[in-house]
Amino acid sequence: VQLQASGGGLVSAGASLRLSCVASGRTFSSYGMGWFRQAPGKEREFVAAIGWDVNYPYYQDSLEGRFTISRDNTKNMVSLQMDNLKPEDTAVYYCAAGPRGSWLPGRRASYEYWGQGTQVTVSS
Repeated sequence: VQLQASGGGLVSAGASLRLSCVASGRTFSSYGMGWFRQAPGKEREFVAAIGWDVNYPYYQDSLEGRFTISRDNTKNMVSLQMDNLKPEDTAVYYCAAGPRGSWLPGRRASYEYWGQGTQVTVSS
């Protein structure tokens, strides 16, 4: 599975951004999909995830309500809508895919494939 993330940019606090990740290769619908982020000097952290059944999203507790993950299996795409962005949301955002059977939404090690990352910068 190859993953291509896009949609990052420089925005002001309070703005919104929508990240997208397009997958190619093996059957997209067989994978749980997630978004992680890594700020300078910090470890990569879980942001949100969604299973092959689009009715089951998962979020980092502190982000639920501002971030919304969705997927479209017909387009091999997973998206992350980010609203009311804050300076602390500044990071490189990565999409990732984990195979059914071993995927755990918030566990970084359960993701087998990673995109290249897209930079999100939120100015105060």
